[in-house]
Amino acid sequence: MGFTGFPDEAFVFYEGLEADNSKTYWNRHKHFYEEAVREPMLALAGELAGEFGQAALFRPYRDVRFAKDKSPYKNHQGAFVALAPSIGLYVQVGADGLYAAGGCYNEASDQLARYRAAVDEDLTGKPLEQIVTALEDAGYTIDGDRLKTRPRGVADDHPRLDLLRHRSLYAGRRWEPEPWVHTAEVLERVRESWRAFGPLVDWLGAHVRGSELPRR
Repeated sequence: MGFTGFPDEAFVFYEGLEADNSKTYWNRHKHFYEEAVREPMLALAGELAGEFGQAALFRPYRDVRFAKDKSPYKNHQGAFVALAPSIGLYVQVGADGLYAAGGCYNEASDQLARYRAAVDEDLTGKPLEQIVTALEDAGYTIDGDRLKTRPRGVADDHPRLDLLRHRSLYAGRRWEPEPWVHTAEVLERVRESWRAFGPLVDWLGAHVRGSELPRR
């Protein structure tokens, strides 16, 4: 089956989960998750795979081993196309609507060092600045974990200080659950966004790359 949109039951399911994040609620309504959330997300990923690569769906369960919040289930369903470790394209559906993003989400120490070196150098930093500006001008939001101050050793008048503060960097756009999210228009909006994120993801793939540190 091709992708035809996310039915209203997907958003109703997550609204209920936000109110009652329990195993009892999940078990009673799991068929809504399977039919209204997971199956449409798999279909969406399949439609996008030819151009962007196959997306993997995240598990709906939270890792609560070291978390203060022991809620067992995520309040959204995400899918990620990994172009390098922690670098790629993302789409998510939840009670608050739809979200599409692209960039680097969790930089290891060696990735962060390469990122800052590339941003600091005019030859590579200026193109990133242009990419980010173009995305902002197109209505996308630039997000990521960032320092409140400046990195150690960076001058306070550095022309790309704001970018140097980032410890992760991605662009995204959110849409509320308006009527079009129940149609195949979702596919076109996500595709358009992922294409727009291409220059950012390519820059990160070339200059940050995947972590080369041994896995813990």
